[in-house]
Amino acid sequence: MPDVTLSLPDEILLALKLTPNQLGDEMRFAAAVKLYELERLSSGAAANLAGVPRTVFLSKLADYGVSSFRLGKEELSEDMRSA
Repeated sequence: MPDVTLSLPDEILLALKLTPNQLGDEMRFAAAVKLYELERLSSGAAANLAGVPRTVFLSKLADYGVSSFRLGKEELSEDMRSA
């Protein structure tokens, strides 16, 4: 897996009260959530990026204001007709 290096001001670590490793984990998870929200990654791929099992990833989406429930317009319309 490739490494990505990001330089951040020390104030960020102080403001968030995180170690560099903790901040890296949090940023990785947040990036995975955003890429999932934008439908650029599946939930499985996003969970892999976040470094957690898929079930854990899906259960934490609400903490970021992202729904784990996805239906397209056609699927939603079909469900509404069937109800």
